[in-house]
Amino acid sequence: MNKLIQEIIIYLIVALSSLFIMSYAVHMLVGGLVSKETESLLIIVTCIVGMVAIGFMVWDVTRRRKSIK
Repeated sequence: MNKLIQEIIIYLIVALSSLFIMSYAVHMLVGGLVSKETESLLIIVTCIVGMVAIGFMVWDVTRRRKSIK
């Protein structure tokens, strides 16, 4: 398998697991303390912030790799 494809698969697995862990952490912190709707909203906001952070990291890695070549 191509090295680039292997790396992309690893990054996708890490990104998805990170989003899962972030949403589970929110569930464990506020679950039962607030309503289900509020908990869902907090999980959605946390996942959006996490996706933005992951997107920034992807952009940074891509930019650095282009400057190396």
